Amino acid sequence: MTVSENILEARGLVKRYGHVTALAGSDFDLRQGEILAVIGDNGAGKSSLIKCLSGAVVPDEGEILLDGKPIQMKTPIDARAYGIETVYQTLAVSPSLDISDNLFLGREPRAPGIMGKVFRKLDTGRMRTEAKKQMTELGLMTIQDINQQVESLSGGQRQGVAVARAAAFGSKVIILDEPTAALGVKESGHVLELIRKVRDGGIPVVLISHNMPHVFEIADRIHIHRLGRRIAVISPKTHTMNEAVAIMTGATEPGAAVPAERFVAG
Repeated sequence: MTVSENILEARGLVKRYGHVTALAGSDFDLRQGEILAVIGDNGAGKSSLIKCLSGAVVPDEGEILLDGKPIQMKTPIDARAYGIETVYQTLAVSPSLDISDNLFLGREPRAPGIMGKVFRKLDTGRMRTEAKKQMTELGLMTIQDINQQVESLSGGQRQGVAVARAAAFGSKVIILDEPTAALGVKESGHVLELIRKVRDGGIPVVLISHNMPHVFEIADRIHIHRLGRRIAVISPKTHTMNEAVAIMTGATEPGAAVPAERFVAG
């Protein structure tokens, strides 16, 4: 494994909150064109890891690399500037706005000419055209009207809008935090298929999930976090769900797990 094959890396991340050490020298590797699931028991430190990778938290020690080069992030805006987009479990969508407004929320293009420069008029036509294109590419145009308010959509459709927004602007990496946690079986299936389409479109995905069947259905590799650090990286092809849970909880030592630097993605 050469550095160039990893698009996003972390080395020796440490994060302390007073006397509590949330990250104790954690490593991380995300490869091009993969879905990497991150699992861990409550209190394992995976949330702190993801917050560091998304710019929401600044680690006390260690470094984060993008395309092999160290980067500095102090806010999620910095992460976005590097092409790292995060979709949180709480769904950062505005229910009262329509789909196109949500996709461009905070990045609205201005109308050309004096109307945009002086009067700051939005280019709504461009927003709607590009939103429809993005939704169509991800297979989400079962939503008939791009102008309908997000509050009228189902939970799965709302999650689809949030993922579509990340795919539209996340040129490097998309991080998904429990994207199916509040969804039913059918809608969860739609979101998992959407995640595959994002991956197949060339954007690697980090999936944080407690849903082990979903993890084993969709992940190319599984990062197991315990006691503030990465304890193992395994593959759904080489390990069972029970083995993954045993490693995650400490019931089994990860000696049989494939080391991150040796695993060959399938």
